[in-house]
Amino acid sequence: MEKNGYQKQVMDIYQFISDHLYFNRPDIEIKGEPYNSAILMSLLTGLIKGKELIIGEPGLGKTTSAEFVCSLIYQFPLGVIWGSEVSGHPEQTEEKIIGRPDLGKLNRGEEDVVWTNFSQLPVKIVDEINRLPETKQSMILDGVDRGNWEYLNEMIINDEYCLFATANYQDGGTNTIIAPLVDRFDVIVESRYPGANLSFLIGKAQGKDKILRHRKFEKDLYRILKSKIAYEKKIPKLEEVCNAFGEYIDKTLGVKPLRREDRDQIRMEMDEIEMDLDASAFVRMFLAELSFCDRYGQKRIVENCEEGCHYTGYLCHQIKNCASNRLPTSIKQFAKGLAWFFGDSEIDIEHVKAVMPFTLSHRIQWKDEVLTQKERAKRDDPFQIFLAKEAVKTVSQRYREQSDHLKDALGLGSRIYQGESLEPLDGDHPIYIEIKKDIRHRRIR
Repeated sequence: MEKNGYQKQVMDIYQFISDHLYFNRPDIEIKGEPYNSAILMSLLTGLIKGKELIIGEPGLGKTTSAEFVCSLIYQFPLGVIWGSEVSGHPEQTEEKIIGRPDLGKLNRGEEDVVWTNFSQLPVKIVDEINRLPETKQSMILDGVDRGNWEYLNEMIINDEYCLFATANYQDGGTNTIIAPLVDRFDVIVESRYPGANLSFLIGKAQGKDKILRHRKFEKDLYRILKSKIAYEKKIPKLEEVCNAFGEYIDKTLGVKPLRREDRDQIRMEMDEIEMDLDASAFVRMFLAELSFCDRYGQKRIVENCEEGCHYTGYLCHQIKNCASNRLPTSIKQFAKGLAWFFGDSEIDIEHVKAVMPFTLSHRIQWKDEVLTQKERAKRDDPFQIFLAKEAVKTVSQRYREQSDHLKDALGLGSRIYQGESLEPLDGDHPIYIEIKKDIRHRRIR
């Protein structure tokens, strides 16, 4: 795929945020180039309409990094983004998150909803989500998953939206994020301490958030959001003001935000990118290790592996839970986004290995003995991302040893599945058992 200008525009946004707004060191290397994972994954989240959980210590830029990305990808002034954020605290209510009754109409016996800015805007930020009690977290599940926001007997649907949530590390005021909500996040990244020198510069760079503000456009956007017209009619009016703000940013700062038609075109280009054979085979091998159980048929969190199993050396013996169907979707979407970002025509194994730890780390529940064994290991990443990166390295080594045989097995399995009278290949990995299971069920049908 040839670069058509959009990649440069997005790269310019990345560089502008890195140089002027969010000071931090590169912490990952992809195809020989250094990047900061918090900025890069946030940009991809905004582009693919994804969901990202940003973790880290207090005061290290978790929320502000998401705000800067949302402002430049969706053309909203920071003042409007701030006014739409949901704060995580125990007293949070459905009326503050989603909507409330129109009291004037209610007094006249009419039922109507005043929707919050959070539910209406395509950019959604939940600050300190793990300070929401577990019972309150369920209020945003459907909206987070499908973009459907319901209150009373009414509903609005976000055709375009992305979600960023931040979470401090566990302390006395935090709660556990419920498993169904955790699984809905495509990726997790850490906003790290930038180092003493960059931290010193941050202290000197006061007022940097003011450059993405504009009082007139903010007032115009608030007026539209508060208006009584149907939500569907607000969208083009919001986009008109956002386009004007984007032109202002381009003219004054020299960085060009993305318009709605730009984002739609980028997503169309991403959708055309497919995985090459190695990337596809590697992902399947990985998923097999995260879901396979020889004794019980599949991984289940309520069942424990027995010692002495033939597959003790694989990830399935080190984890408690089974991979959800959202995991491969997240891997594919973010690998597509990364391949597009680099201007590549296919998703290769390097794209997959780059995004996989961030899509994986919050979804795996490791056994206690694994955590005990590795918790003192020297590392730069938070423990859960470190474990995911180690797992990717381990399976990558296995794939290098078996790649040709595995691709032959998958190709032969596909031919058998299509009706050819052949025998599947054997191999010492859960994926070969999974191929035989698919063939067996096909033959029974």
